[in-house]
Amino acid sequence: MSLPQQQRFPWNLDWNLLRTFMVVVEQGGISKAADFLGLKQPTVSAALKRLEQSTGKQLVIRKPNEFTITRPGQTLYTECANIFGTISQLPSLLDDDRAELRGHLSIAITSSVISEHFDAILSNFSKMHPHVTYSFSVHESEDVETMVNQNRASFGICLLSKMPRNLNCVVLYREFFGLYCGARHPLFGVKEINTKDLEGEPFVAFQTEAEGGPLHAISRLRARLGLATDWRGVSSSLNEIRRLIMANIGIGALPLHVAKQDVLAGNIRQLPPYDELPMVNIYLVTNPTRRQSDAEAEFLSVCKAELDAIDIEERTYGLD
Repeated sequence: MSLPQQQRFPWNLDWNLLRTFMVVVEQGGISKAADFLGLKQPTVSAALKRLEQSTGKQLVIRKPNEFTITRPGQTLYTECANIFGTISQLPSLLDDDRAELRGHLSIAITSSVISEHFDAILSNFSKMHPHVTYSFSVHESEDVETMVNQNRASFGICLLSKMPRNLNCVVLYREFFGLYCGARHPLFGVKEINTKDLEGEPFVAFQTEAEGGPLHAISRLRARLGLATDWRGVSSSLNEIRRLIMANIGIGALPLHVAKQDVLAGNIRQLPPYDELPMVNIYLVTNPTRRQSDAEAEFLSVCKAELDAIDIEERTYGLD
């Protein structure tokens, strides 16, 4: 007796098509996906067509100057990403039968996370378990959350605009943001600066400073001080915001403890106000539904124990 259509589907489907489709979505087009996969564009186009024939759904709208994922395509992409995340865990899970702890930790992280406490945890763990390996991939905070949710990373470190219901989140550390200008800015050499001097000044901003974003407090601070109403430069990367400040594109916000070295080097100068500054939490994010390898479980256990032993005030940077 032959299987019904729905039951035959996973047996007849070429699973490589799912991987190709996932890359097409993430790269935002067939030509970019072909470059990423090292294939020719017609090969990727043919793979996409075969997948659409197998599913009986249009997954992508392809027109000149338009590339849009359909609703079925978005649903399929989510499932493909989850499958990819599950398969990515297999090497670590298969290492669990060894006497010494082995495995791999994949960390999705937002840019310029600087925490002496987290670095100490990493250092101590690597000494205790020298056969564990690590990979760090840098993404925007929203993408870090997505990767952890899809099981494509062991855990994530990022900012959050709201607490996700399906993930576990603990505060890794807190940081205060101050406003800075570069050495090329007219205010850099002024002996005394007050907040009135900042009125109307052009500024550069993080993309996540938008209303509802995790850095919206910085936007409120600028509005209170009367800086220009529109940004002159924008980036999701802290390093690029630093570059824009030093190039005198505009005044920008940086974490106090991150900016400290540049201040001492004479590259940037902190501007008023100096108190009641925006404070931001940096979170360690994990997926409770993930089937953790022994290495992942042990590392997260060590992280939790270490963080529980350190008061949050001690893990708050920029208070001194």
